[in-house]
Amino acid sequence: MRLVRLLVTEENRDDVLDVLRGKEIDFVVTAGSEESPGSSLVEFPVPTDGLGDVLDATRGVGLDDDYLVVLTAENASTPHTEKLQDRYATDYDPLRLPELRSKARGLSLDWLSYAAMIFLSAIIAAAGLLIDSPAIVVGAMVIAPLVGPVLTTTVGAVTGDRAMLVDSVRIQALGLVAGVVGAVVFSFSVKIAGLVPSMLDIATIELIALRMAPSAFAVIVGFAAGAAAAFGLTTKGTGSLIGVMIAAALIPAAATVGIALAWGEYLIALGSALLLVSTMAAINLAMYGVLWGLYRNTDSSPALLTDRTPTRAAFATAALIVIAVGIAGVAAAQQATFQRAVTEDVEDVLDEPAYAELGVVSIRTQHGGTAPLSTPEAVTVILSAPNSSYPGLSGRLERRIEATTGNDVRVDVRFVTFQRSNASQMPSPSPTAVDGEHSSPRSTNR
Repeated sequence: MRLVRLLVTEENRDDVLDVLRGKEIDFVVTAGSEESPGSSLVEFPVPTDGLGDVLDATRGVGLDDDYLVVLTAENASTPHTEKLQDRYATDYDPLRLPELRSKARGLSLDWLSYAAMIFLSAIIAAAGLLIDSPAIVVGAMVIAPLVGPVLTTTVGAVTGDRAMLVDSVRIQALGLVAGVVGAVVFSFSVKIAGLVPSMLDIATIELIALRMAPSAFAVIVGFAAGAAAAFGLTTKGTGSLIGVMIAAALIPAAATVGIALAWGEYLIALGSALLLVSTMAAINLAMYGVLWGLYRNTDSSPALLTDRTPTRAAFATAALIVIAVGIAGVAAAQQATFQRAVTEDVEDVLDEPAYAELGVVSIRTQHGGTAPLSTPEAVTVILSAPNSSYPGLSGRLERRIEATTGNDVRVDVRFVTFQRSNASQMPSPSPTAVDGEHSSPRSTNR
């Protein structure tokens, strides 16, 4: 529920009260301001989803927003409260722009506490990545307050609030830098202290390998997270869970950049940095698209950036983002093409009668070498199988993939074995993973 307080003049008081009566809203009228003789203060509760409808109706009879206060009401008991709640219960009514801006600002922090929280969350994420613990990485996402600046950036763009837009972009950049610095500091510390082997091949850690370069899935997740955040912002719901989703797309990538820098894997750091920037851009773009679609017919401030000539820093920032997103887009398209070709080749080989008992669990591709964004390096195929061996399968898959794609890759085949009874013909619920075979003894340079 919302509690609305309006200051009405003597001229429009009757019209405003008629509107409230027509919508069956219970109100209280008290004396107004001493500076406005004859004015009255009208106070009434209204369901959150009906706030926009009621305010639009009052503005339609000449009421302005010179004095408009909207408060959160824990509970309201009036003769028509239940009827109003039933009326607006199933209506999706986006918040009006003033309340939208207020809600977005309410999710923001000052720059110092924001940077500190991102710094600490990146340390936790880096620890989770190094020990390959998804639970710890999830914990890092929960405490990362990334959602605030992202929301205020897009709200500033949609409403034409240049100051909000510029400040929010700067805080976003500060958060990403703080995250990378936190991961670098932590990674160097544990490496020097000997808590993690200095010769560790970080690319062999699965949670890190998934974030070594931009991918189509990362872009999709970014767009979906941004769109969900936009819808969540425009409703009465909380944005905390949406903030976790945005952090899930960004914090592990920032931690991967820091780990790669600490281990001297600069190509991996470059790929992860491009993943980080492109995902952030996708989140912002999706949010802006949703908010623009919802508020395109709403009056707002003058057009964005028309009050002052953009600075060189603004041009440079925009250029860097465009370049990063372009590179990430090309890399994601190339990786998607390679992944599709590999999937088709594996399925064609396994369709042969000799491999009829095998089932595909997953097919993962890894990019590395001198161009980590677009150079395929390895393919890992995980298969489910009864207790039997398939010698030469990895070599056969390697030759097929290299012939199709023209890329020299290593193929690893791993088996998840199970026992099958004669009665149920169903796999045991407790599969045991065993090492698969490797097509060649050559080392991996990541």
